Amino acid sequence: MNYRFCPQCATPLEWLPAMEDGGAKERLRCTGCGWTHWNNPTPVLAAVIECADRDGQLLLARNAAWKGNMFALITGFMEAGESPQEGIAREVAEETALQVDALNLIGVYDFQRMNQVIIAYHALARGEVRLSLELAEYRLFAPPQVRCWRAGTGYALADWLRSRGHEPQFMDLPGRG
Repeated sequence: MNYRFCPQCATPLEWLPAMEDGGAKERLRCTGCGWTHWNNPTPVLAAVIECADRDGQLLLARNAAWKGNMFALITGFMEAGESPQEGIAREVAEETALQVDALNLIGVYDFQRMNQVIIAYHALARGEVRLSLELAEYRLFAPPQVRCWRAGTGYALADWLRSRGHEPQFMDLPGRG
């Protein structure tokens, strides 16, 4: 969120230094009531979905809001009161109607462009795919066929491929070299 005014007292926020555990840190702060905008990264969950009942093919989906032909991992925000594992199982079910049978952590990835930290899992799943309105379409890929992208979840996919003995191939995203 891009704050300009204090959400407690409506005073304009200013970039001000203050002493914190790690020393002086400049953050948006309120001179009226002392409120601080911490701007901590948001946890995002991601799944490399392996379809157990489709010969181990990977499910990638295209978000309905995306232009072009980009397919990616299923992702979503963790909700209050759930573990990352519960959250990604919920997201997979909500977005694809697939049932997750097993989860294994792939890794945690920095995605500073969106101020997010991505917690990525390998999800072994089964069932009939029925996409939510959030997704326009999906495709199934044999692991050696997928192409990774040089950003957050693309690195998770690359790490999972390496763990399975496949050397990842990277694509260039339009406008990002």
